Amino acid sequence: MRIRATVAALSGTLALSALAVPAAHAGDGSAAPRLAASVAGGSEAAGGQRAAAAGDIKVTKVTVNDGKDVSIGTTAKKRFKLAFTATAPSGIDVTSGFLWLGRDVDSAALITPATPAEYNPTCVDVNATTSTCTLYVTADPSRLRNSGAGVRWNAWAAVTDNEGKQVELEDLKSDVRLQRASRLTVNASPEPVKKGKTITVAGALTRANWDTKKYAGYTKQSVKLQFKKKGTSAYTTVKTVKTDTKGNLRTTVKASVDGTFRYVFAGTSTTPAVTSAGDAVDVR
Repeated sequence: MRIRATVAALSGTLALSALAVPAAHAGDGSAAPRLAASVAGGSEAAGGQRAAAAGDIKVTKVTVNDGKDVSIGTTAKKRFKLAFTATAPSGIDVTSGFLWLGRDVDSAALITPATPAEYNPTCVDVNATTSTCTLYVTADPSRLRNSGAGVRWNAWAAVTDNEGKQVELEDLKSDVRLQRASRLTVNASPEPVKKGKTITVAGALTRANWDTKKYAGYTKQSVKLQFKKKGTSAYTTVKTVKTDTKGNLRTTVKASVDGTFRYVFAGTSTTPAVTSAGDAVDVR
């Protein structure tokens, strides 16, 4: 394993809703990518060989968050991995970059490392010509919009080989989605209840609204009501219930034996799966 440092990075503050590319931060070292200058259409890479290197230097894979979708709420920032696997005849010296979404990178929403130092990736050699370089980027929900959920963000990368040649690639496709974090509750009543009487199982499915920065009901979604008999470990599905226009859930069942109810939501492209805590009922 080798740790290589980038020479320059974008602004340490996130620019997820920015209309312009952040300014550069100067750094040290001589063979690393000049990210900010490249994004802004500035100077070429080392040796003036940015365009010439395009045919020899390639990014073969972009991996975000180890291949798992990223769930983001309304306040807490989410830090996750961004990895580039790149190859060149002379081998890879360093690869760094960020995620972007929009018509073009110059006017895009960006998800970047939170500090200049975090542009410095850890690179692991796969073989003599190929390396995987990993860095961390941070998504700030205060700068996210709902339109960014459930879609594939693009990746921008600056790749330098061991001969000092560099290529900037801005239309790389990432392998995961950002999702609006979800919450699910359950409440079975009355407790205790007589055998044969009606139990009402209520709940609510909500998700992060990145436009308002609040949680709101997820409407018209199918949610499974499940039950686990006391003394057992497995839940079984009782029925499927749909959320109303405010994201609320409400259904009834007949009391038969002691046990625990829960709701289970399978998730959608924009919203992750979620399971409520269990609510036990005492049947007498």
